[in-house]
Amino acid sequence: MSIQIIPIQQQGKGAFNGGEIVENKPIGFPQDQASIGPYSNLFYWAHARAVKDSTIGLHPHQGFEICSFVLKGEIRHYDTKMKEWRPLQAGDVQIIRAGNGISHSEWMGKDAEMFQIWFDPNLQKTIAQPASYDDYKATDFPINTQNGTQITTLAGAGSPFQMDTPGVTVQRIQLDNSSVHLPTSTDKINSLYVLEGTPTINGQQVQQFDFVLAKDLDQVQISVTEGTASLFIISSPANLDYKTYAELRAL
Repeated sequence: MSIQIIPIQQQGKGAFNGGEIVENKPIGFPQDQASIGPYSNLFYWAHARAVKDSTIGLHPHQGFEICSFVLKGEIRHYDTKMKEWRPLQAGDVQIIRAGNGISHSEWMGKDAEMFQIWFDPNLQKTIAQPASYDDYKATDFPINTQNGTQITTLAGAGSPFQMDTPGVTVQRIQLDNSSVHLPTSTDKINSLYVLEGTPTINGQQVQQFDFVLAKDLDQVQISVTEGTASLFIISSPANLDYKTYAELRAL
């Protein structure tokens, strides 16, 4: 079994508009100098924070599923498919299935935070499909609360979130002097990001903004004995039945 902790200092960095929007990138592009690159069907993961109101200008995507998970504040989204600005608040989620091509722009209000995560759904197929877009409100997602732990399922069983990328579960977990055991399997990779607090993951204490890779496990154990903690976790396949973009590019 394996637990790998990537602290914020070892994550990639980025910025837009002269630092109006700043990012740390657990999974980045080569130029971002992130310590890890794409794996499983996860291609890119950025934690963006707006220092002031700012807009990321119109830019294109193809093939990938571009997902934005709003953590704090408000963002607005525009794309060449919908041709209108759509507001999103904390807890909301959007997906762009980029297909054969789409361009989009994002506005972030001051102090807003979001994850933008790119999933690889098998670009050899999706590159020929028309682009599509959906957004989901925080109230759309199922929440399970038990013994001081709250688990919100953003993608997976009971969630309305629709994506083409196979085998993905996305959850946000909040703990209040509590613990949770999440069943998993050795054919899954669990990717965790610590949003708040200093929880313990399978016996190892982690800090705020740490990124954790948990592999070859039959369960992920998360606990916090004093105070609260908030984590974001993605479970994805250890092995895929198609070549990812990263693998194809390396050929």
